[in-house]
Amino acid sequence: MRNASSGSPLCLPYDPGVSAVALAALIRERQPCVVLTGAGISTESGIPDFRSARGIWANVDPFEVASIQAFRRDPERVWRFYRERIQLLREAEPNAGHYALAELERRRLVRAVVTQNIDTLHSRAGSEDVIEVHGSIRSAQCLDCLWTEPADAVLEQLEGRAVPLCPHCGGPLKPGVVMFGELLPPGAMERATELARAAGLLLVVGSSLEVWPVAGLPLEARAFAIVNVGSTALDHQALLKVDAGAGETLAAVLAALDHPT
Repeated sequence: MRNASSGSPLCLPYDPGVSAVALAALIRERQPCVVLTGAGISTESGIPDFRSARGIWANVDPFEVASIQAFRRDPERVWRFYRERIQLLREAEPNAGHYALAELERRRLVRAVVTQNIDTLHSRAGSEDVIEVHGSIRSAQCLDCLWTEPADAVLEQLEGRAVPLCPHCGGPLKPGVVMFGELLPPGAMERATELARAAGLLLVVGSSLEVWPVAGLPLEARAFAIVNVGSTALDHQALLKVDAGAGETLAAVLAALDHPT
């Protein structure tokens, strides 16, 4: 594992001007920049996170509704949970943070976005190179024949039955997200690691860096910066830590890039 940062990180209480200028400078100077996002970038779109006091896992046991063992044991219960969640995620809209990252990619200042999120908001905001390491809500998959069914067809099935079925073999379809106890999508983590190792800067946005192996990606990069509300285990190794929301911070970064001092 490699990291080029040394000494104490620059940890800034949020000041739109100071933080944005510092982060914009890092993005400009330490190319290529790869972004890693977590649930914190999507909370501003009205999507609950997982581990906060008001997060999803505060009210439900993830191993009862979001593990592969739970799905095999009781797919109906798992689909009751995911049906509501998929509908919520599909109704959510990208926010300023998603749009800012898409714009940075368009300007060739961001090479790719690696995301732990399953909500597809990065793609819907216009980001083109998105690595969804935990899967997405775009589809569901049959564990028996590996057929992939689009989300629209899955939701249509759920209007008449508790568990959607594979149109080819009749087996139960599983949400297209990575559940506890499952491996990550083939090639996703490998590409994410490759991108991190080649990055001049890995920018972490809205992740508490608690879920492995994705949480280890910053340690593969030559240097990293963090934008997150609250602390992470790697704050002390970051070149820059901005304790603030993704939308306001990244929008301010764009403004700083447009009007350098």
